[in-house]
Amino acid sequence: MVYAYIRVSTAEQSCSSQQYEIRKWATATGQTIDRWESESVSGTIVPGKRKLGRMIRRLKRGDLIVCTEISRLGRNMLMIMSILNDCAAKGIRIHTIKDNFSLDNDLNSKIIAFAFALAAEIERNLISQRTREALAELKASGVRLGRPAGSYKRRCEVMRDLPRIIELRAAGFSYPAIAKRYGIHRNTLVNYLKSNDCLSGAGM
Repeated sequence: MVYAYIRVSTAEQSCSSQQYEIRKWATATGQTIDRWESESVSGTIVPGKRKLGRMIRRLKRGDLIVCTEISRLGRNMLMIMSILNDCAAKGIRIHTIKDNFSLDNDLNSKIIAFAFALAAEIERNLISQRTREALAELKASGVRLGRPAGSYKRRCEVMRDLPRIIELRAAGFSYPAIAKRYGIHRNTLVNYLKSNDCLSGAGM
């Protein structure tokens, strides 16, 4: 059986872009998704306390888990490697679409998985460090940090209309044109889409 797994970090984030990517992959490869599993939970939560862990426990040898990218499984290298190891031991296959990675219980797959997980963790740490340094510089220069008044309402409007925004991008509308509809800056719109993994669906 083929299981599609989708994870977003918060309930405010949309699953639509991940669903789109998985459906597109299934159509291109002729696969049928037998069951969908989605959850809103931080990737730092151990798999045993997530739907992912329960799903892995009930899967059988030869079953396939499909997700958009390996970071959907977890947010650090050791957790991802643990999940891959458990799946390999049970003969469960994994395919990640954006990474184009497949776990088929062979040495090469495990080496590639390790490399992906390590690279993802290093990148997250670098982003976190750069963010902390930038915020410290802004604070030191007297810039007031925090969300401007009214931005939460606009963000909710964008989150609600994500499928429509993706359609507008596919139809050729520019980011500035779409952002103007919501009274926000082009970069703000891009950041909203990026935080919900929608850039690939919206088209850069």
